[in-house]
Amino acid sequence: MYLGNIVELADTQELFSRPMHPYTEALLSAIPTTDIDAKRKIIILEGDIPSPINPPSGCKFHTRCKYCTDICKKEVPQLEEVTPGHFVACHHKLNIKE
Repeated sequence: MYLGNIVELADTQELFSRPMHPYTEALLSAIPTTDIDAKRKIIILEGDIPSPINPPSGCKFHTRCKYCTDICKKEVPQLEEVTPGHFVACHHKLNIKE
């Protein structure tokens, strides 16, 4: 969830192995590990943290998203089923198998 809206919904294994929303990707990158061989880059979210009382137009995450384009600023992405049981609300979904 981001600012009270579901941005991604999937079973645990699917979500951890293939996050499709940029916010989920950033959250998962921040999980600490004791594996010294893990080559995971922590994604630092930049940009303005929007007000939950007065959220931005379009996608609420667009002020902090590195994939943001004009559509993100104008249209609220709908939660849609990308693969069976994996729902994402994003105009620029990640890790989609073609």
